[in-house]
Amino acid sequence: MGSLLNRWAREPGFVFTLLGLSVFGIGVIYSAGVLTIPSPVVSGAWQRQLVWFGLALVAFTVASRIPLRWIEWAAVPGYIFAVILLAATLVVGTGAGTAAGVKSWIAIGGFRFQPAEVAKIATILALARLLAARSEPPAYLRELIAPAALVALPLGLVMLQPDLGTAQAFVGILFAALFWAGTPLPLLILLVSPAAGLILSFDTRLWSIYFVLLVLGTYLYGRGRLYLPEMLAILFLNLAAGTIAQPLWNSLASYQQNRLLVFLDASIDPTGAGWNVIQSKVAIGSGGLLGKGFTMGTQKRL
Repeated sequence: MGSLLNRWAREPGFVFTLLGLSVFGIGVIYSAGVLTIPSPVVSGAWQRQLVWFGLALVAFTVASRIPLRWIEWAAVPGYIFAVILLAATLVVGTGAGTAAGVKSWIAIGGFRFQPAEVAKIATILALARLLAARSEPPAYLRELIAPAALVALPLGLVMLQPDLGTAQAFVGILFAALFWAGTPLPLLILLVSPAAGLILSFDTRLWSIYFVLLVLGTYLYGRGRLYLPEMLAILFLNLAAGTIAQPLWNSLASYQQNRLLVFLDASIDPTGAGWNVIQSKVAIGSGGLLGKGFTMGTQKRL
């Protein structure tokens, strides 16, 4: 707590925002739990969140007193440990929720945890150490191979569970780290282009237009910045993405396909995978700018 007070003295806006959002979140959870027919699980959720908030303050204080050199030293062993945990999950992992066949949790006694959450933090620290060791921001495509490979290993292990949603978070971690490391935006766009090619390949006309623009953009940006093999690799990866799109889609479980389809249009499954999205829209629309009032939300009962 002393560390938090010291931070308050130096950066009051940051701490006020941090505490304010946390308290607001607990209040929202409390409001959502006030139901006509009380449920012990839902009505007590805010109390559990309050306990975790208190533990988080303690953890914040402890973490803020750890020397940065120690964290830097621990980045590589932490990453290796996280990868081992993810590999172990494929062997001894258990499932949770509605995702049948997914092995994403490890149970030790009565305690269960998700190794992918540990891997997220470990990957962030390992990426930070790798990129901080550079004297200049990445400026060439070949310089992105090492950070991409570092993320690809845990991402691949999570995909094998298979847990598509969590795997997407690792992609976000990579691009956020590269962006804040100063990587030029056009280079990041070229790096993500195979994913765009994968999505657009389901419409032949859109993919054709996209590929022509990609060839033109790669040539204009790549002159003097990329070697010819790098430019050809970008185009080849986009062609490969377009080729495997349909087989990859067919390999997904039905619930994974539904999540992606509902992301584009929730109305295709209004009583199933799209239910929460539709109810959220109704709640926001009916509440307007100021909402219906504390504990007065109507859609929470659904």
